[in-house]
Amino acid sequence: MMAPLSELMFCFQARPTLVIISIWFILTESICFAAQSDVDCLISIKNSLEDPNNYLRNSWNFNNITNGYICKFTGIECWHDDENKVLNIKLPDMGLRGEFPQGIVNCSSLTGLDLSHNNIRGNIPNNISNLTTYLTTLDLSFNQLSGEIPEDLAKCQYLNLLKLDNNQLSGQIPPQIALLNRIKTFSVANNKLTGPVPSFFNTTIPAESYAGNVGLCGGPLGSCQNVSKKTRAPAIVAAAVAGVVIAALGVGIGMFFYLRKVSRTKKDEDPLGNKWARSIKGTKHTKLKMFDKAVSKMNLRDLMKATNDFSKENIIGSGRTGTMYKAVLEDGTSLMVKRLQDTQHSEKEFMSEMATLGSVKHRNLVPLLGFCMTKKERLLVYKNMPNGNLHDKLHEVTDGGKVMDWPPRLKIAIGAAKGFAWLHHTCNPRIIHRNISSKCILLDVDYEPKISDFGLARLMNPVDTHLSTFVNGDFGELGYVAPEYTRTLTATPKGDVYSFGVVLLELVTGEKPNYVKRAPESFKGNLVEWISQLSSTSTLQDSVDTALKGKGYDNELLQFLKVACNCVVPGPKERPTMFEVYQLLRAIGQKYSFTTEDDILALSDVGDTEQLVELIVARDS
Repeated sequence: MMAPLSELMFCFQARPTLVIISIWFILTESICFAAQSDVDCLISIKNSLEDPNNYLRNSWNFNNITNGYICKFTGIECWHDDENKVLNIKLPDMGLRGEFPQGIVNCSSLTGLDLSHNNIRGNIPNNISNLTTYLTTLDLSFNQLSGEIPEDLAKCQYLNLLKLDNNQLSGQIPPQIALLNRIKTFSVANNKLTGPVPSFFNTTIPAESYAGNVGLCGGPLGSCQNVSKKTRAPAIVAAAVAGVVIAALGVGIGMFFYLRKVSRTKKDEDPLGNKWARSIKGTKHTKLKMFDKAVSKMNLRDLMKATNDFSKENIIGSGRTGTMYKAVLEDGTSLMVKRLQDTQHSEKEFMSEMATLGSVKHRNLVPLLGFCMTKKERLLVYKNMPNGNLHDKLHEVTDGGKVMDWPPRLKIAIGAAKGFAWLHHTCNPRIIHRNISSKCILLDVDYEPKISDFGLARLMNPVDTHLSTFVNGDFGELGYVAPEYTRTLTATPKGDVYSFGVVLLELVTGEKPNYVKRAPESFKGNLVEWISQLSSTSTLQDSVDTALKGKGYDNELLQFLKVACNCVVPGPKERPTMFEVYQLLRAIGQKYSFTTEDDILALSDVGDTEQLVELIVARDS
């Protein structure tokens, strides 16, 4: 079993840097105050529900004012462990009594609510979508809820799981529920429901999810017969919705094959792969909106010329958010231009997002210099990174090429961790990257790491708020995605920590995240699973890149490996924060002078080290 974070801290010895780390954490606990709306949310829940077993009374103590204190409450999971922003509320089987807590509206970042196996009574609120806007999971099963299922639930469009089984609900299931196109689990078993069941577009609900409702019919329960006039209208609506969906599906399939055929026919007519670019030549005088004065007079024509009309020969990278092109201006300046995939943003929303991302500045982020909008195209302009991305430097070494030595690997890890920590803990708005991989870490001429695509996950998902508390969709490179994401489809900072942990494993092992060259032929798992297997047999040190062994770095390599392993533990709460990861890596690389002594304070605005010490001494005295 991997050593806990506290043990790792001890392994790094009592250095001045770690003393300052401790001071920083103590101080921030003293001076940071609660996110009051979320505190009010939990106070309201505690006051509105009877708690005969004293679960909440004993755990939910609101006398504390340190930041993140509510995150230690029973059943509460936070967006950050050190910030009072509630992500999930899980209070099953606690004997709680009362009606659905309306005060939950103040938990504005909430994505999961579980009140199952309690004694919640009354109706499900008719305005539940206003109370729980961004829920992905809602479990109210095994309670005493009565009345009808409100149509408003259909507006909770991000729901993946909805469980209302084993209550006293009556009436019909609103046909609009079928429009929940992200739903994966739906259960209303053992209620008093009647009428036809909904026909979901993206999933098939089994008959047992409707069992115990003698009045339900349709779908897996068999056709509806002798439907009364009273129930006929909703059935017609449901049938109409299903008909439209099926028709749309048929048209979509037909269009797919038609476009596929057209694509094959036209392939020879687009040898440069830039037909889309040629279609926007008529707007070449469109000016770019720039954040950097050095390139303030550029227009689309300049970009077209600099990229050879976005020829496929100029492509230097492609990912989930879009395609990156190399651009060389007439004066020799090298830039990178990203053509975004469809963002589904209006022009006003896109402008707002660009203003936000353009204001995010940090040494370890790729600078966003500007952007351009023309027709349906969205183009982002970045400063060029001459050494490409970390993935290629690690894994695409050709025969005779030089394998990256340990000091530059450690330098890249420390710088990248610093950038991610800044995004998580200091940037306003705080940003979860959600797509961390060795491909998103670019390298400048001095091998200083620069994080790319930060904020684009949110940009590609326009339903997100600036809190970036969740994402419903398929983000993240294969092999980097935290295990909890596949269950909850919820992105969190600890998910980013997991992904970055995989990058750290790549750096120290030299292996790819999805294919381990040194593993036995019978091994079919990924890099994290291989590391876990070695850890269980006490041969973890065998995973270190053989090109790095025996060069005087062995102790650092083992310490680094342990930090990486702590980042990829299965339980999110057991992982360190990104700030802790940065400080642990910084302690390992202290002798190389990759960072300055005041970098410990770079993530906060609390003053210099001397002032910190004075404040702590004064408080403790």
